[in-house]
Amino acid sequence: MEGHKCVSSNGMTRRSAQGSIPSTLLALVAIVSGCSGNGRSSLGTSSVTKTNNPQVALYTVQPSAPGKVWVEFGPTTAYGLTTWEKPSSQDGSPVQIYVAGMKANTTYHMRAVVKYNDGKVGMDNDHTFATGSLPTEILEGATIKTGSSGAPQGGVELVDATLSDLSGYLEAYATDLQGNLIWGYNYPDREKNSIVQPIKLLPNGDFGMIISYASQFVFMPDQRSKINTLREIDLAGNTVRELTLDELNKRLKTAGYTFALLDYHHDFAYLPNGHWIVIANLVKPYTDLPGYPGTTQVIGDALIDLDPNWNPVWVWNEFDHLDVNRHPMMFPDWTHTNSVVYSPDDGDLLVSMRHQNWVVKVDYRNGEGQGNILWHLGAEGDFQLVNGSDPQDWFFAQHGPSFQTDATTGKFTLALFDNGNDRVLPAGCGDPGQPACLYSTVPVFDIDEKAMTATLKFHQMIPAEQYSFFGGTTTRLANGNLEYDLCAEPKFTGIVREVTMDSAAKTVWQMTVTHSNLYRANRIPSLYPGVSW
Repeated sequence: MEGHKCVSSNGMTRRSAQGSIPSTLLALVAIVSGCSGNGRSSLGTSSVTKTNNPQVALYTVQPSAPGKVWVEFGPTTAYGLTTWEKPSSQDGSPVQIYVAGMKANTTYHMRAVVKYNDGKVGMDNDHTFATGSLPTEILEGATIKTGSSGAPQGGVELVDATLSDLSGYLEAYATDLQGNLIWGYNYPDREKNSIVQPIKLLPNGDFGMIISYASQFVFMPDQRSKINTLREIDLAGNTVRELTLDELNKRLKTAGYTFALLDYHHDFAYLPNGHWIVIANLVKPYTDLPGYPGTTQVIGDALIDLDPNWNPVWVWNEFDHLDVNRHPMMFPDWTHTNSVVYSPDDGDLLVSMRHQNWVVKVDYRNGEGQGNILWHLGAEGDFQLVNGSDPQDWFFAQHGPSFQTDATTGKFTLALFDNGNDRVLPAGCGDPGQPACLYSTVPVFDIDEKAMTATLKFHQMIPAEQYSFFGGTTTRLANGNLEYDLCAEPKFTGIVREVTMDSAAKTVWQMTVTHSNLYRANRIPSLYPGVSW
């Protein structure tokens, strides 16, 4: 059987959104169809080459017949990890698949597998690929701690880091659950004060992101970076397409809008129909606002609905729907919108406004809505708080709302990270026996839109020494646990934590990263849509 070294016989099963194929079956089919070494097999000519990313390989193979191709890879010929499937081209051209998710400075084995349209399965010969590494100063390692409350949810951690005491830190990267860096994006046009917020895996296998300057620099021209763009990249870091803010402003003007945007920032939502909802801000001058004599420049935000070709087709402007005289935190940054979440059940949008201490629901209805605010969630909002003390158990200066149930309208569950900057506190806070004057929490609410109640079903209080004054996310995990990140731990430290959803909130898994804050961190199944590692 020496001629069949390319066949794995470890009995492992490949799992993906398309189902599972036992390796024993794959081995049998490969033996029947035959395989050979050194670049040719039953799949035809193949090769593995380097890419712009030292931890990503490009696997090229030309199947002998139409079918679906994937690559299995790992540190040994037992492999263990897989990419997603790609169909062979109608014109018979080679299939190319990026292989990503490998540790730095490590030799990996990989081979392509094809399931032909007639049901037969073939395998390529084994190839090896030696990964390189991104600059070591960008991530000086992550410390992992696990608890005794069961195994953590599988997958990888996708991280969006911001603010660091290192000049060359990595802003967008992924780690495995052991804290190893397995993917990263070091954008070539990076400038001082430019940031990635956010980065998300798209259904087509690319990553979407906004790269711009931090929104607090909007009135400080000398602190702005020149880059201000919505960008889509592939796994190797190549730009697939992008829409600069200047170009978006031109398209808005062509569409009949009269305002000009200043800055992309914080978030976008990718919709099932291929539309993108992006957040951008604009400035509007006001004269003699109560308590503000003379001219006050007020920064508000807008949601721009971009069709699949990134043309603006629907706009929601906060100046049209909110009272500018309600400003719990500060001018000029009036609302500081930091998240937009799509609700599949009704096609509406949830918008998190940090400087209003609110999450509002916007009548979007998949682009057919009028943009009215349907409700305001938070202190001084429209819901009665149940199982908590109003107002201090509401959220303040929040980040990262996420649905925790399949239902997204009527009755559903919503989690978020409550930073607590603007929290209403009882007199004597900080005194012995009283709560700290600055603390963060992780609340989870059962929302009832008919009864207009928000019931606290989970409310983890973060110790005052871990107070996180900005950033943070919450992630719904398939195993029933909740993940959140403490972005702004002291001394440029970020903590990502998976906890049980009970009163004990036991830590199941925790990653601590030094030298940078973690603006967002989300557990995703793998670096490939539809595939779980």
